[in-house]
Amino acid sequence: MNIRSLLLGSAAALIVVFNAHAATAIVVDEPDPTEYVKICDVYGSGYVYIPGTETCLRIGGYVRYDIGFGDVGPNDHAKTSDARTGEDQATWQNNARFTFKTWTGQETESGTLKTYTETRMNFGNHNASSRSESPQYYAFNGGVTLTYAWIQLGGLRVGKDWSAFDMFIGCAGEVLNQMLVPYGAFDTNVLQYYFDSGNGFSGVVSLEEGSGAVGTIDSYVPHIVGGLKYTQQWGEITSVVVYDSNYEALAGKVRVDVNVTNQLLLFGMFGYGSNGKLNDDSTNAIDAHGRGFYKSWGGNWAFWAGATYKFNETTSLNVQISGDQTKNYGVAANVAYAFLPDFMITAELDYDRYGDLTLGKVDPYINWNNVSKNSSVGGIIRFERSF
Repeated sequence: MNIRSLLLGSAAALIVVFNAHAATAIVVDEPDPTEYVKICDVYGSGYVYIPGTETCLRIGGYVRYDIGFGDVGPNDHAKTSDARTGEDQATWQNNARFTFKTWTGQETESGTLKTYTETRMNFGNHNASSRSESPQYYAFNGGVTLTYAWIQLGGLRVGKDWSAFDMFIGCAGEVLNQMLVPYGAFDTNVLQYYFDSGNGFSGVVSLEEGSGAVGTIDSYVPHIVGGLKYTQQWGEITSVVVYDSNYEALAGKVRVDVNVTNQLLLFGMFGYGSNGKLNDDSTNAIDAHGRGFYKSWGGNWAFWAGATYKFNETTSLNVQISGDQTKNYGVAANVAYAFLPDFMITAELDYDRYGDLTLGKVDPYINWNNVSKNSSVGGIIRFERSF
């Protein structure tokens, strides 16, 4: 009985001690799902506060798949050779792309502090055509491309961007193949300042490094771009001018956008560039024929014009025509259909005709003297899901 009493007493003491400890334990509240993410609506939809900071972050991007057919361009991206016989034959041009984007924003005493990045990864047989002497264009990973990575405080922007000569004035329409007659070279590091007067006038001044064999500055003098824009409800007028420090050449573009109705939008863009020292003797396939980083079209002048007609909220028709002084011409037309929100399917047909095959190209890896065709027809079907 004494042993039994001792055991029962010990158990009772343990229960009392346990209950006393439990009474003093820290109680953790159940997490509130609404506190996981704090929405930031200052800069638009999709932004959230980075925990512990006043910085707003947005993450997005897209997944795209292109199917090309026909001879889109004289270098015949959709041409290959039979794996068994070696005979020339047509094939599909396929390319899959994943693009990752980030935006940040924060209000400071010096103005709004922003960043933007965009990184692209590709897999397909498109890029191989510009780096191989073989007609067999294999599918392969195209590597990682840093498209944008810039910081902006107020109106001051520094970092990797597309040139203001192209970005400020806008792209050549809403077609997929905008470069049948090229209008820019894009990639560069920049030191820019944007200003907005508030009464419709805005502008930019940009010091740029350029890129590639003919674009990158070869001294301490940068390329200099200036632009001015006037915007109203009817549309806008934009102009840009650039000094190419490598070749001591000037180039400029003027663009007019007109909102005819809520459904019909028209644009026209004209470019003109001086030769400067672009025609100096060179072994490079671009600048030897009067083309530089900014004046990428053939001859002194070029034009691009187009229209967008919105049938309804999901379907639109886009058209672009282009040409330059060396008689290179292009026509592109597509129908874009929003199958679901943020899921777009676009079918496009392209035609190009080249007047001077030695002056009409921007790819230094292609031997254009071996290209016998001066016109081609092709198309693209694109599936794109953005997020």
